[in-house]
Amino acid sequence: MKWFAIAAAMIIISALFVARAARAGDLPELGSPAPDFMLPDQHGVQHALHEYRGKWLVLYFYPKDDTPGCTQEACAFRDDLHQLTEMGAQVIGVSVDDRDSHAKFAQKYHLPFPLLADKSGEIADSYGALLNLGIIKLARRFTFLIDPEGKIRREYLSVDTSNHSKEIIEDLKQITKKEKQ
Repeated sequence: MKWFAIAAAMIIISALFVARAARAGDLPELGSPAPDFMLPDQHGVQHALHEYRGKWLVLYFYPKDDTPGCTQEACAFRDDLHQLTEMGAQVIGVSVDDRDSHAKFAQKYHLPFPLLADKSGEIADSYGALLNLGIIKLARRFTFLIDPEGKIRREYLSVDTSNHSKEIIEDLKQITKKEKQ
């Protein structure tokens, strides 16, 4: 029994070390062009960054479909989508889950926006949002607010899922108000 406890402790310590060592790509700099992407959504439709030129884009990365925090975040975006679209913004979710998982998640919670399947994690990595633990890859809960010219205007690297969409709405109000002055 003593050896089991020691082995379990070693596994936990190793996992923590690997988690800290798992480094995603560099974060894009504020004001720099957003990294390009081309990924399928839950319906198999391909989406590319250039298709959103002329609009604000809320590109949010999340760890896993149908988990408590991810569901709370997605449903808040769903509930606030009308406000966001009135402000000229589109919402897109991205995780390393596959299309079928996204389709079930979107259907279960009536999510009216694209959920992109980044199975390889390449796009999450290009945004610095990939947590790569070897056999396990997850997207970190990061959001990027991309302006109509395709540049990163805000990065949200510490997200509170209960008020995140409201935070973005307030930031968009402030940004667009400053631009009108």
